[in-house]
Amino acid sequence: MTNCPEPPVRLDIDHLLACYRSGEMTPRELCARLDVHRESVPDRNIWIHYLTPEEREPYLNALENQSPDTLPLYGVPFAIKDNIHLEGIPTTAASRHFSITPDTSAFVVEQLLAAGAIPMGKTNLDQFATGLNGTRSDFGACGNAFDPEYIAGGSSSGSAVAVALGLVSFALGTDTAGSGRVPAALNNIVAIKPTLGCLSVSGVIPACQTLDCVSVFARSFPQANRILRLADCVNPTDPWQREKAPASYLIGGKFSFGVPRRSQLNLTLFSGAEACFDAVVSQLEAIGGRAVEIDFTPFSEAAELLYQGPWVNERTLSVNGLVSDPDLINASVRVALKGAEQFSAEDLFAAQYRLKELKRKTDQILATVDTILTPTCPGIYTIAEMEADPLTLDTCLGSFTNFMNLLNYAAVAVPAGFTENQLPWGVTLFGPAWSDTVIVCLADRLHRQMADTIGATGDTLLEEPAPIVPDTLYVAVCGAHLEGFPLNGQLTSRGGVLIKCTRTAPRYRFYALAGGPPYRPGLVRSQDEGVSIEVEIWQLPEKQFGTFVAGIPHPLGIGQLELEDQSWCTGFICEPIGTAGATDISDTGGWRHYMSKRQPADTGS
Repeated sequence: MTNCPEPPVRLDIDHLLACYRSGEMTPRELCARLDVHRESVPDRNIWIHYLTPEEREPYLNALENQSPDTLPLYGVPFAIKDNIHLEGIPTTAASRHFSITPDTSAFVVEQLLAAGAIPMGKTNLDQFATGLNGTRSDFGACGNAFDPEYIAGGSSSGSAVAVALGLVSFALGTDTAGSGRVPAALNNIVAIKPTLGCLSVSGVIPACQTLDCVSVFARSFPQANRILRLADCVNPTDPWQREKAPASYLIGGKFSFGVPRRSQLNLTLFSGAEACFDAVVSQLEAIGGRAVEIDFTPFSEAAELLYQGPWVNERTLSVNGLVSDPDLINASVRVALKGAEQFSAEDLFAAQYRLKELKRKTDQILATVDTILTPTCPGIYTIAEMEADPLTLDTCLGSFTNFMNLLNYAAVAVPAGFTENQLPWGVTLFGPAWSDTVIVCLADRLHRQMADTIGATGDTLLEEPAPIVPDTLYVAVCGAHLEGFPLNGQLTSRGGVLIKCTRTAPRYRFYALAGGPPYRPGLVRSQDEGVSIEVEIWQLPEKQFGTFVAGIPHPLGIGQLELEDQSWCTGFICEPIGTAGATDISDTGGWRHYMSKRQPADTGS
C-alpha cells in the first residue's frame, strides 16, 4: 500500500457548509486547494476531463449571491462519471473515437447543480460501462486509491477513486451489473445502488438501457442518502423512470439477515476475505441481527443470465449505436460482447421466462429475512493480472452483483476492513425494490462499526444524524405500548419497529393513571420539578399513523416530547387533568420498572 497525500480540507458536506457560513473558506478557495491536491495524485488516471477554471467559473458565479442556508449543496464539489452528461463538456464513455458535447446536463446532474454543487470533472470508466475493473479505457487503467498497481474496480472507477482520495465530496456513477458497488468496495467508501428506475437516466449514455441506473459514491451513508434524495425528482420525459412506492417494511433494532452458505461464498482465493466477512457477520449480530443461512443458487443463476444470455445483445446494441467500427472498441470490451449474435428472439423470451422463475424464488428467500448480506466482490487483482485474463477475472468480480438489477433489488456497498494485502474489502446489503433508505439506515450502523477512516484519507467518520426513511415517522412510547406490554401489537401490526430505548429530558412527571387493565401511565411536562423517564422510540409508516392515534383514549394524546439529547420526538403526553386520582410514580424512572413491582395479577391486559 502506498502513502496517499492527505486532502487539504475535510470534504464532508456539513463541514464544508459550516466553513462557508463562518467565512473560513469560500467555494472558490476550496476549488483552488483541490486543484493543487489533484496534482499530488497524477498516477491514478482518475479524470478524463478535469474542468478548467474557466469552465468552472459559471458554477462559482452562480453561488455569489446565494447562501449556504438556502442551497443544501452550496459549494460542495462532486465528480461525474464520463457516461453522464454535463452541459458543454464532452462525454466520451472512455472512448477516444466517441464524443458528444451535450447542450444540457443529465437530469440528475441538473438537480445537484440546482442544489449548489460544483462539478470538478468527468471521471474515467470501463469503456461504455462494460466491465467491473476499471482497466478498459482509452484513457488508461484507473489505479486503486491505495495502490495504483491494483485495480480500482469498475466501471465507475474514477468516480470512486476521486471520493476515496479526497478530491471531491461525492461522485455519480452508473450501475448495471455492479459498476456502482465494486469500486466502492475496493476503495473503502460507501455507495448506493438505488432501486431500478428510482433516478432518471435521461442524459446517461446507455450500457444496457433496461437495467441501467445512476449510483452515488460518498464518504458516509447519511451524505450518500442526502444526495440520493436531492437527485430523486420526477422527470416527466424519462420513460425509464418508475413510479415511486413507499418501503414495504422497516428494519428496527432487532432484525434478521440472510447469509449465503459457506460453500457459495468462494472467498478462499483471497487471503483475509473470509475473515473480513465473518467479522461483518459478527458485527451485525452485535447490533441486533440474527444470521440466517440461505441458498444463494437462484441469485447466482440470475447473475449468469446477464453475460451468458441474450441481455448481452442489449449491450451490443448500445455500443454499436455509438461506434460504427468494432475495431475501435476496447479489446476486452469486444471479448465481453462476443457471441451476442448467437442469441435469437426465442432465446430472449426463454431467458425472460427463466428470470421470472428465478425472481419468484429469490423474492421468497428475501421475504424470510430483513436483508441479505454478501461480499460485494470476492477480492482484488493487480492491473497486470486483470489485463492478462480480463474475462475470467471480471466475471469473478460480478459474482455477487450481476443479478441485482435483473431482479430489481436495492443495494448498498459497505466498507468491511482490509484483507491481508492491506487493501480494502467490502460487503453488500440488499433488499426489495424501494427499500433504499431502509437498507441505508442499517448500512450506516454497520459502517460505523467496521470503518476507522474514509477512503484512503486519514479522516474519521463524523457523527451525523441517521437517514430518515421517507413516509415514516418516529413515536416515543412510555407505557402499555412498550415492547412486551399489552398494547405493543398496535405498533407491530402496523409495521412499526423498535429503533432505540432512551430517556426524556429531566422535565416530566410520571403518573399511573386510574383504571385498567390495560394499565396506562401519563407523562406530564414539569419544567421545575421534572425527572427523566424511560421511553422507547418506534418507527411507524406514516400511512398507519392516523389509525394508531385514533385509538388513543382521553386524557392521553400525541404531542412533542423532549428527549435527553435535547431533540424532540412525537410521543404520548397526558393532559394535566388526567392526573386526578392518579399516583405519581416519577421516582421509578419508567413504566417497565414500576410494573415489575406490581403483583403479577395486575400486569395483564
